[in-house]
Amino acid sequence: MLLPDQDRSRWDHAAIAEAGRLIARAAAAGRPGPYQLQAAIVACHAEAPRWEDTDWAQIVVLYDMLLAVAPSPVTRLNRAIALRHHAGPEAAMREVDALAGHLDRYPLLHATRAELLRALGAPEEAREADRRALDLTANPAQRAILEDRISWT
Repeated sequence: MLLPDQDRSRWDHAAIAEAGRLIARAAAAGRPGPYQLQAAIVACHAEAPRWEDTDWAQIVVLYDMLLAVAPSPVTRLNRAIALRHHAGPEAAMREVDALAGHLDRYPLLHATRAELLRALGAPEEAREADRRALDLTANPAQRAILEDRISWT
């Protein structure tokens, strides 16, 4: 189930609060590493009471920090997804397009591109990007989501 569709009332809020305390304690050391930054990104998602309350600006900043200590194309893709929610689909699409040469065989690049194309009002191009993602993945959960998206777009 995708993160926006999850029932956050069923999450373990005591564990989330404890994780937040541990992340804050690690941050106080002033030496952020990749795992700490990844945990902080997850905390931003977990601590938001609703999907709409997610602090996307903070997540983009955390991805920028993560890229500084552990650069990777997949991390850049994840940052682009956060950027979409913070600065809009146009800004995110520029980032995704810049990654095409690095991640052309990565299904989530094409699935992300499809979401952005849909948001930009290009449903046919979105369907083609979803088909490309579907061709590249063997993951049953990803396949089900992509097949569903292709059938209703």
